Order: sequence, then structure tokens, then C-alpha cells
Amino acid sequence: MNGTSEPGYRPCVGVMLVNAKGQAFVGRRIDTKEGDWWQMPQGGVDEGEDLRDAALRELYEETGVTSDNVTILRATEEPIRYDLPEALIGKLWGGKYRGQEQVWYLARFTGSDEDVNLNAHDPAEFCDWKWVEVDELPDMIIPFKKRVYRTVVEAFRELV
Repeated sequence: MNGTSEPGYRPCVGVMLVNAKGQAFVGRRIDTKEGDWWQMPQGGVDEGEDLRDAALRELYEETGVTSDNVTILRATEEPIRYDLPEALIGKLWGGKYRGQEQVWYLARFTGSDEDVNLNAHDPAEFCDWKWVEVDELPDMIIPFKKRVYRTVVEAFRELV
């Protein structure tokens, strides 16, 4: 907690994984009940965990892609925060957080599509995946994360 009665922000990392064509990996979440939303790999940081290590761990857990098949190109200079919609505050992450504070990493995928394994971790988070044009990302994510995705696309555009 942050010393107040208000919930704080969950420490989190995200990975924009791009292939040789400059397309980004997106997965369709298994647990999304409404809408056709796709997202890039992301997840919480364990206490004391290095952010880069957390990004590579989350990437593996959600995609099966190992660190041998990626080159980290850059991280966002500042963390990016987002708030959950009011209806979700208190329901996710044990009610401890009002949103997430994310550091995003741009990673070049050097493997092949066969290296992607959505079942590498149990339980799986994604039920489907695909490569998409980077500019499509903000339109594919659940609406309350659109600003985050626009910021990430702009931060990494020159290196994609």
C-alpha cells in the first residue's frame, strides 16, 4: 500500500515483441468475457525482481518464447500508469491496486513461429495469437488500456 487508504499501482512489465517484418505479437486472453480484445504480453513484477528479468519471464510464461529468441532493444524511459475502470477496482489483484504502473520493453523476435507455445505455462493466458501491424495495437486492446498502447507505440516506433 502507499500509506493512504487509496489502493496504489501494481508494479508491472510489458513486452512489445516484434518480428523481422516489424509486426507485433498479440494474444487473445482466455479470460476475456466480452469483446474481441488482444494484448501484448505483460504481467506483474515479483518483489525484488529485476524489471528486465520480469519482462523475459512474463514473455516466456505467456508465449513460450525464451530469452534465446529475443533481443531487448529498449525500455520505456518512464513507467506508464493506468487506472482500472471503477467497476474493477477492488476486484482484481486482491483489491490492493487501483491500476498498474508498467515499464515496457521492445524486443526483437529472432526465432520462428514454431517457437511460440501458448501452453508453456499453466494456466495459459492466451487462447490465440497473431502478428499485427504496430499501428493497429491501440485499436485491439481493451478500451481502458488504449492510452498505454498509444504511448508504447510512439516510444518504440523508430526502432520497430
